[in-house]
Amino acid sequence: MKLGEIIREKRKTLSLTQEQLADYLGVSAPAVHKWEKGTTYPDITTLPALARVLRTDLNTLLSFQEELTDEEIARFLEELDRMISQESYDAAFQRAMDQIHQYPTCEKLIYTAIFYLDGARFLHGLPNPDAYTDRLIPFYESMSHSQTPEIRDAALAMCIAYHRNRKDFTRAEELINTIPSTRIDKEEQLATLYTQQEKWEDAQRLWERRILQSATELQTALIHLMEIAEKEGRPQDAQFCADTYQQVSSLLHVTQWIPYTAKFQLASLRQDRAACLSALRHILPVLKEPWTPQTCPLYRHMGDGDLAALAQSLYDRITDDLEHSEEFTFFRGSPEYEQLRPLLREEG
Repeated sequence: MKLGEIIREKRKTLSLTQEQLADYLGVSAPAVHKWEKGTTYPDITTLPALARVLRTDLNTLLSFQEELTDEEIARFLEELDRMISQESYDAAFQRAMDQIHQYPTCEKLIYTAIFYLDGARFLHGLPNPDAYTDRLIPFYESMSHSQTPEIRDAALAMCIAYHRNRKDFTRAEELINTIPSTRIDKEEQLATLYTQQEKWEDAQRLWERRILQSATELQTALIHLMEIAEKEGRPQDAQFCADTYQQVSSLLHVTQWIPYTAKFQLASLRQDRAACLSALRHILPVLKEPWTPQTCPLYRHMGDGDLAALAQSLYDRITDDLEHSEEFTFFRGSPEYEQLRPLLREEG
C-alpha cells in the first residue's frame, strides 16, 4: 500500500475530511488531496504530526512493515525474468534493488529475489558474473541471521561458499561451526505421520521430493570424490566415481543429459579430447528436451516439471563456453570438434 493510500484509509477510519486533516496539520486541503492521489508527498517535518493525527506510527505510515503476497512475489520474479531476456541483467538487478528498498522488511521478497539474481547471472551467461558478488553477499549475510530456518540455512550456505571461494578458510570454518550438528528432519517426520494417517498423496509427495534431493546430494558427493581422486593421481578411482555417477543418475531417472556430466567434467580435467566430445554427443541432443518427472513412478506427484526454459539456458551457456571459453581450447579446431559444431547449432 502506498503512502497516499495509507493516509486516505487512516483518515476515513477516523471519519476526518481532507479539510479537517489539513486544519490539524496547518496545510491546505488541496495539499492533502495531492498526498492521497500520490502526486506529491508530505514534507518530512510534517510526518511525525501526520502520524499522530492519524493515530499511527511512522513505520506503518511509510509502510516499512508492508509485506508482499506470494502471488505478488511470483509475478515480480516473472518481471525480472522478462527484463533479463528483453533488456539486460543489470536492468533487472536494479529493478530488484528498487523493489527491495521499497519493501525492506519483506524477507521473502529479499530471499527470493537475491537467490534468483544469483542464479540468473550464471544461467544467462554474463561475461563477468563475479562483478555482482560483492553486491549480493551483504544480503546473504543479513539473511543468515533470519528467524526462518529455510532462509537462514540457505543464506548461511552461500556465505560459507563465498568465503571459501575467496580462500578465507578461517571465516568459512567459523560459519560452518555455527551450523547445529543435529537437527530433527521435519519432512521425514511429516511424511511418516502422513503415512500413518493414510494420507497417501501427501506422504508420497514428500518422499518423492526426498528421492530427488538425495539424487542431487549423491551426485554432488560423487563429483567431489572424482575431482579429489584425479588431483591426487588416482585415475582409476576417479573413473569409478564418474561411472557410479552415471549409474546412480540413470537409476534415479533424472533428466537424460545429467548422467553424462561427470564423464564430461573428468574428461575436461584430463583434457581428453575424444572423451569430452563423446560425452557431448550424449548431452547436447537431449539438453533442451523437457523433463516430465511425473511419468516415472518415483516422481508421480512432482507436477509437470517442464524445464524447457532452463534447458534452453543451459544449452546456450554450454555452447557459448565450448566456442569461446579458454577451458576448451584443447579440442577447439580439431576435426572431431568441427563435426560436432553443427550439432551445437541445432534448433530445439
